Amino acid sequence: MMSVSCAINTWPSFLMSGSPLELNRLSEEQRILNRSKRGWVWNQMFVLEEFSGPEPILVGRLHTDLDPGSKKIKYILSGDGAGTIFQINDVTGDIHAIKRLDREEKAEYTLTAQAVDWETNKPLEPPSEFIIKVQDINDNAPEFLNGPYHATVPEMSILGTSVTNVTATDADDPVYGNSAKLVYSILEGQPYFSIEPETAIIKTALPNMDREAKEEYLVVIQAKDMGGHSGGLSGTTTLTVTLTDVNDNPPKFAQSLYHFSVPEDVVLGTAIGRVKANDQDIGENAQSSYDIIDGDGTALFEITSDAQAQDGIIRLRKPLDFETKKSYTLKVEAANVHIDPRFSSRGPFKDTATVKIVVEDADEPPVFSSPTYLLEVHENAALNSVIGQVTARDPDITSSPIRFSIDRHTDLERQFNINADDGKITLATPLDRELSVWHNITIIATEIRNHSQISRVPVAIKVLDVNDNAPEFASEYEAFLCENGKPGQVIQTVSAMDKDDPKNGHYFLYSLLPEMVNNPNFTIKKNEDNSLSILAKHNGFNRQKQEVYLLPIIISDSGNPPLSSTSTLTIRVCGCSSDGVVQSCNVEAYVLPIGLSMGALIAILACIILLLVIVVLFVTLRRHKNEPLIIKDDEDVRENIIRYDDEGGGEEDTEAFDIATLQNPDGINGFLPRKDIKPDLQFMPRQGLAPVPNGVDVDEFINVRLHEADNDPTAPPYDSIQIYGYEGRGSVAGSLSSLESATSDSDQNFDYLSDWGPRFKRLGELYSVGESDKET
Repeated sequence: MMSVSCAINTWPSFLMSGSPLELNRLSEEQRILNRSKRGWVWNQMFVLEEFSGPEPILVGRLHTDLDPGSKKIKYILSGDGAGTIFQINDVTGDIHAIKRLDREEKAEYTLTAQAVDWETNKPLEPPSEFIIKVQDINDNAPEFLNGPYHATVPEMSILGTSVTNVTATDADDPVYGNSAKLVYSILEGQPYFSIEPETAIIKTALPNMDREAKEEYLVVIQAKDMGGHSGGLSGTTTLTVTLTDVNDNPPKFAQSLYHFSVPEDVVLGTAIGRVKANDQDIGENAQSSYDIIDGDGTALFEITSDAQAQDGIIRLRKPLDFETKKSYTLKVEAANVHIDPRFSSRGPFKDTATVKIVVEDADEPPVFSSPTYLLEVHENAALNSVIGQVTARDPDITSSPIRFSIDRHTDLERQFNINADDGKITLATPLDRELSVWHNITIIATEIRNHSQISRVPVAIKVLDVNDNAPEFASEYEAFLCENGKPGQVIQTVSAMDKDDPKNGHYFLYSLLPEMVNNPNFTIKKNEDNSLSILAKHNGFNRQKQEVYLLPIIISDSGNPPLSSTSTLTIRVCGCSSDGVVQSCNVEAYVLPIGLSMGALIAILACIILLLVIVVLFVTLRRHKNEPLIIKDDEDVRENIIRYDDEGGGEEDTEAFDIATLQNPDGINGFLPRKDIKPDLQFMPRQGLAPVPNGVDVDEFINVRLHEADNDPTAPPYDSIQIYGYEGRGSVAGSLSSLESATSDSDQNFDYLSDWGPRFKRLGELYSVGESDKET
């Protein structure tokens, strides 16, 4: 049986197996029972970490009672760290640690021990495991893994308000000893904050800390192991505590009196000035609203809050008048928007200031006595009569005279005039209410001393009605009377209209002409709706005897004086069915006896007209196709040949040549347009020039014709030839005329032709003969 003992220098030291007496007794019992039993018992060994020395440290010793001391038994060690960290003496069984151990890296090692025969290496006993545990020492300082820390706490907090908590860790064994027992303390940050030694909860140590005095605090926290006793290791971290703002300060104006000046003609809504109340708080706690709470300009000015700049903007609400009031005093108030009731005892969270506003004089435009004018005039008003008056004044102290005028863009027909001095509006042209009831014009008032200062005012002119239109039929009426009609039957109901518009409405009177009061055929009846009914007096009307009756009716209105007109109603006698439906009237019955209707007759007539149009178009196209492009006579002198038997005097001789041959006799008094193309631009032909045979400047003539041809978009350059008999001057090629060749041949010598070879011999002889003949 093997026993294990710890080394004397290990802690604690104890025997891992039973005593030799007990082992011997067990072995005897095993022999009696004839049963094999393992002879050694393994347990745990301990070794201190971080132990270092000149020699390996003895961890423990293995021994078996099968070893008589003859050194025939060898001990073998295997498992974690065997041979590298732990080494065994195979003879004595001593186990040594040959390296420094760190419990934080590995806390225990599991090894296997076995006793074998020295010579044969055969196991004498079965192998067994045991554990070597590394005992902890305080070799690790506490660490704050999440540091540095940041925390916030509202300003003005009460004493003991929790801020945050921190946590430190210690890698030492928390079970064995006090190596991992931590105690927290504050090294820096008193007297503002405190910390719980065991829980590390940081709290405020002073009440009512003011952010406006100091906003940020740095706290140094220490964690110490060994329960905080001397000799323990420690670690530190920092905590930054920021005081958050609360609304504990009221707004305060930077100055108690503000001065602003503003011109009297400033536009409404313009910012006049800004006032600002400073607040030591920040964010929404510093937001303030501004109001005008008193003063003599509360109705003229307003103040709005600028959320970005945190100031108040004073703006103009109503127009100013320097001449009326030159200064204003306002009392403005700034009050916090968000008030914390916890600090209401610190006083009202508002402040006031006085604002003085001085109005500056400005050159103002004229002011009309009314913003708009409404005038009325009867349509029969006399020309140049006054229909109304506008007045305006210069509001400035200098009081410049005013000149009035009408904006003619609003009076294009110039129906009205205005007196430039007193503003009286007169009638320039007659008015007609039936054409236009309203006339809207604009009057302009201009300062005489400063023409840039003008004002405008709208003037509405209503034309009042007078009875100047006689009533008449509302439409063109045509009545139809049945031959089989009955006496007293209503033939037609007519109504009248009047372009006038009386105040009490229209009321018309109807009557027949005096000579037709006793009309034997028809009578009239006035209806309640201001209309008139025409009735037949008898029956037995015959369209063959009389097909049309004309009934003049006098219509009078109720105006003062009343007006009347005579309208004639046409009554046709028609054939009707038994129930009174008109079937045919005399006009169609006699014109179309064969039964053709009016529609059929119109269709036949339209076909005839269409055929005539087609024939006319065909003939026109044929004639157009056969005509030449240029309208001219066959005897155009430009295409004739004029023969002259005498030699002219050259270009300078204008007596023997008539320039009129270059002129188109047909075009002198007219213009020859092309018929195949319709020109886009109609060229106005020049007045024809009478031919002047003597003393004509040929250059000027040609240049004029050339200019006309270049600028005539309807000129016919396509198939025509412009023929000119004048050669011109200054040609680099010289004259090509054969008239001048005779004068130059006599000066030439053709003897050089004989030098050109046999091919030109005959030619040279001919010219030589010609020269000799001339000399002879």
